Amino acid sequence: MKLDSSFTAIVTGGASGLGEATARGLAAKGVKVGIFDMNEERGEMVASEIGGTFAKVNVADTESVDAGLDALRAANGQERIMVNCAGIGGAEKTVARKRDTGAIVPHDIERYVRIININLIGSFICASKSAAGMMALEPTEPDGERGIIINTASVAAQDGQIGQVAYSSSKGGILAMALPMARDLAREGIRVNTILPGFYETPIYQQMNDNVKDALRAHVQFPNRFGNPAEYAQVVEFMCEHTYINGEYIRTDAGARMPPR
Repeated sequence: MKLDSSFTAIVTGGASGLGEATARGLAAKGVKVGIFDMNEERGEMVASEIGGTFAKVNVADTESVDAGLDALRAANGQERIMVNCAGIGGAEKTVARKRDTGAIVPHDIERYVRIININLIGSFICASKSAAGMMALEPTEPDGERGIIINTASVAAQDGQIGQVAYSSSKGGILAMALPMARDLAREGIRVNTILPGFYETPIYQQMNDNVKDALRAHVQFPNRFGNPAEYAQVVEFMCEHTYINGEYIRTDAGARMPPR
């Protein structure tokens, strides 16, 4: 699969961070890019700058995803590339003890469900519905390839920190989807892969103070820095073009392993 103007992609969470870098990287290759995001102003801006299209979509809502797919497919045609980058974080222990009162407080269930719904279920909804559209396409390669789905997990899927039980659960689920989903779609010529990013210069990390960032960077091996979102986008492009990578995951973390806290 050589990326060029014959391909159409959808990037969820494409208005910022890793998703924005992916949208820009694919567009630079000539790919027609559609963006899903809840940030309408920024999404429209990024889409305009890359010559793409935007749809305001809540990935955890099936009707919203359906409407977004209809809009982007009407503009660009059926996507052959779906990259799921939409997601949220949150820090809370399974059970916490309040320092001031000593009260024992379990994890907020609504917050846990929200993180699972957006990160894990949202990725599955977009992947499943995109694959259904891809299955109606003619193959682009002699071996029958029709398209690719790339999901974004996190290194927290494998070594989540204290307070990341909800986030790690959601990302661990994304990691666990890769192989069975790839097997489900193998006969249809649709590949499925997953990326596990470490610490990247995204809006979440840019808001941290220098002390926190220095503490995180201390666990990065080489190069000892935060990743550039464009480097994540390069992995997406590599996975698209390397058609023998399927049902796999790649950690992009410069050898970092997250400590307990």
